[in-house]
Amino acid sequence: MLLRNATIATMQPGAPYGLLHGAVLIEDGLIKWAGPEADAPEGGEDMAGRLITPALIDCHTHVVFGGNRAAEFEMRLKGASYEEVARAGGGIVSTVTATRAASEAELLAGALTRVDALIREGVSAIEVKSGYGLDRETELKMLRVARAIEGERRVRVRTSFLGAHAVPGEYQGRADAYIDEVCLPALEAAAAEGLVDAVDGFCEGIAFDTAQIERVFQRAKTLGLPVKLHAEQLSNIGGTRLAAQYGALSADHVEYADAADAKALADAGSVAVLLPGAFYTLHETQAPPVQAFRDHMVPLALATDCNPGSSPLASLLLTMNMGCTLFRLTPEEALAGVTCLAARALGLKDTGVIEAGKRADLAVWDVAHPAELSYRIGFNPLYRRIFGGEA
Repeated sequence: MLLRNATIATMQPGAPYGLLHGAVLIEDGLIKWAGPEADAPEGGEDMAGRLITPALIDCHTHVVFGGNRAAEFEMRLKGASYEEVARAGGGIVSTVTATRAASEAELLAGALTRVDALIREGVSAIEVKSGYGLDRETELKMLRVARAIEGERRVRVRTSFLGAHAVPGEYQGRADAYIDEVCLPALEAAAAEGLVDAVDGFCEGIAFDTAQIERVFQRAKTLGLPVKLHAEQLSNIGGTRLAAQYGALSADHVEYADAADAKALADAGSVAVLLPGAFYTLHETQAPPVQAFRDHMVPLALATDCNPGSSPLASLLLTMNMGCTLFRLTPEEALAGVTCLAARALGLKDTGVIEAGKRADLAVWDVAHPAELSYRIGFNPLYRRIFGGEA
């Protein structure tokens, strides 16, 4: 496949976007060559100046879950805080009840509706977390469903074990016992089944403290699994620095991170994943310290955080716009955040940029310039998605 006469955002380091007027040659599922139009081989398909980018990557989602939380959305609009909803037995725990009750087939059918929405926007890879089971069997069930997505759709899936997401009702007031009796054994079982690509946790006052998360990270290290962390979303209790200490792939949310956290991430080579959908839905006012991340050269990724409670968002294009309007990212930063840097947040080294030898996961857009992808609201200009060299 040869796509020619296109504007190409290679997302390689260097000039802004790595823009060039050129062509891309695809062979055996890989990018064989990408370069100036004048150097392109003969033949191929004329893209009429359309934009070609790496296919998009959603590096933080919770798309496998049962039920919905529209009632809690209404509660928050009437003044209840996220913490108040959670402490009243709602929040994550309410989704746990619905997810435990759902069959694998029901969970897969629901997840695919959300995955399809992402695919329609040029997404080729997604991360999917467990964390709505909070018991061994349901955590494993969720991860099996996440793995099954690849068999139903042309999309890559990376799984994260999120057993340390919340303390279930039967363990209220006994978080340490939950870690010992449920979370760690479930992680061992999931790893034994080959269901886990990374290990995550929710380090927050309403969830788990740093000492509890560190025990999970220690077990992940023993199993040879990389870690990532929901950190500093609602307060600063040291999660980001703990994640950095363990060389985490990413620290996610990070609204309450500070300059010391930014330096720790930079030193560790970890990505900060910004999740404007949750910030928007929860009416938060503390924005992540984007300038501190820039100052310390921390890679900034963007993701939907698609979940039933705090971010019922299944549009990565809207996420890009939110990243710019709410967090003041530039359109270039937003595009990098859903391509090359999102790949880095998942540990994917074969995708996210347009260069010879990478997977031919591409998106062709009916736009003239990459900034249009962040500029428009509620508009999908995707012309074609190419996955593994096939349209």
